[in-house]
Amino acid sequence: MYKHTKYIHFVYLLVDVVLIASSFYLPYCLKYSQYVIPNQTFYFEGYRLIFCFWGLILIFILNNQRLYVTDRSLDIFTETWKVIKSVILASALIVAVIFLLRMTPIPRFILISSTLLLTFSLSFWRVVKRMILNYMVVNGFHNINILILGAGKVGSALVEDIEGNPNLGFRVIGFLDDKKTENVLRYKILGNINSLESVVKKYFIDEIYVTIPSERKQVCEVLSLGNRLGKTVRVVADNFSLPFTQVSVGYIGLVPLIKYINVGSHPTEALSKRILDVLVSSVGLILLAPVFIVIAFFIKLFCPGPIFYTSLRCGKKGKLFKFYKFRSMVVNADSIKEHLRHKSEVKGPVFKIKNDPRVTKFGMVLRRYSLDELPQLINVLKGDMSLVGPRPPTPDEVDKYDIWQMRRLDIRPGITCLWQVRGRSDLTFYKWVKWDLWYIDNWSLLLDLKILIWTIPAVLKRKGAY
Repeated sequence: MYKHTKYIHFVYLLVDVVLIASSFYLPYCLKYSQYVIPNQTFYFEGYRLIFCFWGLILIFILNNQRLYVTDRSLDIFTETWKVIKSVILASALIVAVIFLLRMTPIPRFILISSTLLLTFSLSFWRVVKRMILNYMVVNGFHNINILILGAGKVGSALVEDIEGNPNLGFRVIGFLDDKKTENVLRYKILGNINSLESVVKKYFIDEIYVTIPSERKQVCEVLSLGNRLGKTVRVVADNFSLPFTQVSVGYIGLVPLIKYINVGSHPTEALSKRILDVLVSSVGLILLAPVFIVIAFFIKLFCPGPIFYTSLRCGKKGKLFKFYKFRSMVVNADSIKEHLRHKSEVKGPVFKIKNDPRVTKFGMVLRRYSLDELPQLINVLKGDMSLVGPRPPTPDEVDKYDIWQMRRLDIRPGITCLWQVRGRSDLTFYKWVKWDLWYIDNWSLLLDLKILIWTIPAVLKRKGAY
């Protein structure tokens, strides 16, 4: 296995070397080609040293970003973003070196063209590689047998996340638990924790996941056994659900320590999120203007009354704002709501029913494809909402929140959010809030872009939209 892994890493490096060399050589040929500039001398040696140094810096940075290992936990967007950052950093460093050492400067055409070619080629081949790898893993290639110690809430949550990420190639074999005997999420309890060694050997377990970290003595015994059997052991950190945005492992002497850090967000990050909101909402409103007109016409045609539905919603820090949607219900929908509240299919303060009698026939079409949400681009442009964030609650819903659920109002609400791309209305309110708080604690501009892209297939599948 080790030799096979080393071979794959060498192939990754070789592909990068070829693409880097081509990205330097092609712009040079184009600029100094006899067909482009007559009587131009083709002299490559003058830039050879700079190109070699540039390439070495880039390969070093790519390796530092762990892009020469097959990390299944990386998705396409994260890997592409790592490549883009690496190329920009390497290009900036080579410009600085040329300036400081007063070397022959690279023509701007070659510098810019090479940087763009590097970004495209190194990203594109990794996208192709990642798609092929994901397909192979999902279809059973080199799957990893997982045994989970502890069938409680943490163990169940771990299984759900593993099932939600089939590209990881993890196959849950079952649980070991000292108290439970019934199946958990279709997976068997294979015995108690004392039977770990026999279960590992019988079911060819590759990795052991421990979800009972508070049992220190037992965890130490599992780690010792895993080491003796040559199996990987992973331990879920204590208090893993607390709102810490960074977790790292360090040492004081020989003592390993898990460090939880809540770094918060920098003002420039909030500014970048707002800039993205303004750009996308303004362009979206312009491009979608014909769609708005068509929807407005059909609303008037099938159900006379107002085109837009407006209501008061709670925004950041509980600030009330006027919320816009295309009207998908009968005119007196709000007055009927209280009579239907007992039919709500979601536990908690929210009101959701699949076959809502208040929804018009055309409104059902709008809701199926989330077209009724389009006017919220106006809310985004005004600054009441963001493109991505927790869905805006009504004041009466907020009145029923527990204290810990109030953190949903720490940021601007959004048109789309994590729980919408993970299951939309099919999830429980408790899971809505959990996903919203995870988003708040782990926000990044890249995460927003991912959620926006994930929203497209989620809407097209129409799962949980009602």
